[in-house]
Amino acid sequence: HRRDGLSAPEEFNETAQFGRVLQLDGCNMTSERDEFCYHEPMVHPALLSQAAPRNVLILGGGDGGAAKEALKHACVERVVIAELDAEVVRIAREFLSSVHRGAFDDPRVDLRIGDGLAFVRNSNEQFDLIVMDLTDPDENAGAFYNAAFFQLARERLTPTGVLTVHLGSPFFHSARVASLLAALRSVFVHVRPLLAYVPIYGAQWQMACASAGTDVANTLSKTTIERASARRVGTLQLYQPAQLSMLFSP
Repeated sequence: HRRDGLSAPEEFNETAQFGRVLQLDGCNMTSERDEFCYHEPMVHPALLSQAAPRNVLILGGGDGGAAKEALKHACVERVVIAELDAEVVRIAREFLSSVHRGAFDDPRVDLRIGDGLAFVRNSNEQFDLIVMDLTDPDENAGAFYNAAFFQLARERLTPTGVLTVHLGSPFFHSARVASLLAALRSVFVHVRPLLAYVPIYGAQWQMACASAGTDVANTLSKTTIERASARRVGTLQLYQPAQLSMLFSP
């Protein structure tokens, strides 16, 4: 399970298999060696499906991994990280440099410690990508995982902007995944589920890209290579840019 709070430094562990790992209450949060399995699909398909994305909002994301991926796109001008728990950021800065790769110190990053829900409600900004890098839907972040919040997010997106969200394991959390996909489809015209295996979670993990104006799966085409090259995205670890559409294969 993914958790966005961290109660004490002793939840930070060194492991042989995953390297440095953040845990809370025995639940895995992120690790050095497999974080890309989660962060890359949450960021790159949505950004590469748009011609010129500039502004990104990450809800949660205190480990800096999602921000690191967004910053790989040279066209991105601003990344807001709305993280509730300053302790998560402190621990990540000190111990997980291989996850965030200095993202917190990039001048394009605007770190906001506080309630991400309040930020979305009170903001008038428009974003090309909103990443819900939050705790599991059945935990403290429950207020984000419903049609009412998805509607708020849609209002904060540009006409072609994309919301990305992780839904859980389709095997272990099938009812939750189905319910959340239905809620997304009640708000957005285009909802594209995608699957990625995340080793530290021990399961295939269901994610989704939702948008009023961009069908992410159909837009990832031959232009993906040109866009990735022009933006100097560089080498990815899960799939190369030209292969990202494979994440959406049934």
